[in-house]
Amino acid sequence: MHQHLLAAVAPRPICLASTIDLKDRVNLSPFSFFNVFSSNPPILIFSPARRGTDGSIKHTLENVMQVKEVVVNIVNYSMVNQMALSSADFPKGENEFNKAGFTPVSSQVIRPPRVAEAPVSFECVVDRIIPLGDNPGAGNLVLAQVILMHVQENLLTKENRLDSTRIDQVARMGGQWYNRLIDKSLFKLSTRIDGTMIGVESLPFSSRNSTVLTGNDLGILGSLSALPDLKNRESALELSAVQAIFKLPIIKQEEAFHRLAQKFLRTGDPQTALSILFLSEEQKSAP
Repeated sequence: MHQHLLAAVAPRPICLASTIDLKDRVNLSPFSFFNVFSSNPPILIFSPARRGTDGSIKHTLENVMQVKEVVVNIVNYSMVNQMALSSADFPKGENEFNKAGFTPVSSQVIRPPRVAEAPVSFECVVDRIIPLGDNPGAGNLVLAQVILMHVQENLLTKENRLDSTRIDQVARMGGQWYNRLIDKSLFKLSTRIDGTMIGVESLPFSSRNSTVLTGNDLGILGSLSALPDLKNRESALELSAVQAIFKLPIIKQEEAFHRLAQKFLRTGDPQTALSILFLSEEQKSAP
């Protein structure tokens, strides 16, 4: 189950959690059971699971139970092997900053240090800890409220926004597999899910059951805020490519209309694409 869960629920962001115990001994450990769950208040959650061998709890969990503070450091590609090294089960009291070669930097508000190499770090106070069981592998949800955020300046845009394409983050997959989030693996949706959308059910029946149009194509069309008006349809009707389709045998017209609509989708013109699909539907119902 553990292996299936980690392979199926992926990619998962990784945090390096820096904690400290009552004797001021620092611990640094990575977690891919991690995400953000609230922005107001800003809450990050990570889960130190019980050891799969004997069900004992990890040093990170022991620390946040004693000192309710943690620095959540984001991991990028330039530090991924150091991050992996810090995951080793070193004896209690060993400083993983030293073991993995990370540079500790004093936090401004809390006691645990942050990782200088991290592109983003969050100083947090622990809001609560929710144990999910006593069995080996059971998680313990650490709800950490962000009180201060550190961002490397080169990751900010002129508008002072954090640019996702500059962070070069890594994410955890299953087994020994990771994912590097760089330009080649990133894509930006052409549609914005905002306001009223017509939905896929408003599309012509033939397009919803097309062998040409993909689910992504239908999603783009369904994200339009309105159906094409008469002017849109008339403009589509005048296209030479549309007129050429009318000259084809009836049996070939539907596929040709769908392929033409797909071309307009690929060039960022979903309104014309949808107009073409309605022309196709009208052509089918014409006497």
